[in-house]
Amino acid sequence: MTQSRHFPDWLAAYDTYTQASEAPSTFHRWAGISAIAGALRRKTYIDMGLFRWYPNFFILFVGPPGIVSKSTTADIAMSLLRRVDNIHFGPSSVTWQKLVQALAKSREDYQLPDGSFATMSAMTISASELGTFLDPSNREFIDVMVDLWDGKEGTFEKWSKTSGNDSIENPWINLIGCTTPSWIGETFTPYFAGGGFASRTIFIWAEHKRQLVAYPKLSLGSNWKDFGQQLVDDLQQIATMQGEFVLSPAALKWGTAWYEKHFSSDNPLRRDERFSGYFARKQTHIHKLAMVRSASRTDTLEISLDDLEGADQEVTALEQHMLATFGHVSRDRIAESMSIVLLEVRRAKALLRSDLYRAFITRMSYQTFEECLRGLAAAGLIAAKQDTTGVYVELTAKAIDIEAALRAANPPLKIIKGDKV
Repeated sequence: MTQSRHFPDWLAAYDTYTQASEAPSTFHRWAGISAIAGALRRKTYIDMGLFRWYPNFFILFVGPPGIVSKSTTADIAMSLLRRVDNIHFGPSSVTWQKLVQALAKSREDYQLPDGSFATMSAMTISASELGTFLDPSNREFIDVMVDLWDGKEGTFEKWSKTSGNDSIENPWINLIGCTTPSWIGETFTPYFAGGGFASRTIFIWAEHKRQLVAYPKLSLGSNWKDFGQQLVDDLQQIATMQGEFVLSPAALKWGTAWYEKHFSSDNPLRRDERFSGYFARKQTHIHKLAMVRSASRTDTLEISLDDLEGADQEVTALEQHMLATFGHVSRDRIAESMSIVLLEVRRAKALLRSDLYRAFITRMSYQTFEECLRGLAAAGLIAAKQDTTGVYVELTAKAIDIEAALRAANPPLKIIKGDKV
């Protein structure tokens, strides 16, 4: 660590800086990651020989409106990054043509340690309402975003009838955005959910506040502004980093073993078309994060075993919520109906068949209801029993079987905390 750093670990310090916030810790963690990525830009990389990985991300906060402070959380980190010299921010509402033009204008020449110069066109975009920036049905826009995420070497050219030919030298784009589950359900098709853009995106899901803070200002402390300036100072130092990140021998050994195990495992994500693209790119996500973790602590451009292992743990931890994130992207309405019927039976343990249907009379036809019962019974999850008061529907499966069935459904339903079978 150089003497110019105020903090031994920028991300840890940023966590302290945001302690008064109600937003989930995971949101703040990944907002901080986006800030460091935005400072590093294209000047640092991992050289894979045939290609390079750069520390940019597409990060999306997903949660119900007005509950988990998605936009506010992103704004805290981005407000620090905006105070760093020579950081270019793009518009949060734009056509792909305007995006390409704006990125071309962000071109910057910088000097390498050997005295030569290099060029990059780097931009961070903060979209507090993702729907104003991204239209999943606009294939051209999506294709442009996918190409820009990859950060290919050389000149990126895009031609349009209205703006002609736009050239971008060594493009690099970093995105942090916010959206709701309903927006994903309304705009993400199953094809898009499993496509190139979604597989390049880190989805952060949350639905609850981590704490209740009526007046955050009272918890900030008298030195909070000074604390923020010190974080900006360290981001400024991080922004001067350039060159190749090199994996330590221990990290290389671990990464090789991880790669072989990852692609030989029978992971359910690998078999699900919605997540197979993410599964294939997980190695890239981990190494991008490892660069950020290293830059958070030191200027040495070395990725340690802890950086790589920790990155794997952080990315893997998000997978438990991937089903919830894409739960609204439904391919089979009967499967969705079976999920909600099963959840109702699970809550009640046993209830009259007539009462069960009454709970869904405005949501599905009787024919669909009957089909749901037959399917759940065939799966061994419920059974019908009759006594003098009528026909009852009750659970027959163990709790782990119920949970597995709910999570495997499309869309999967969340197991409600504290609701035990």
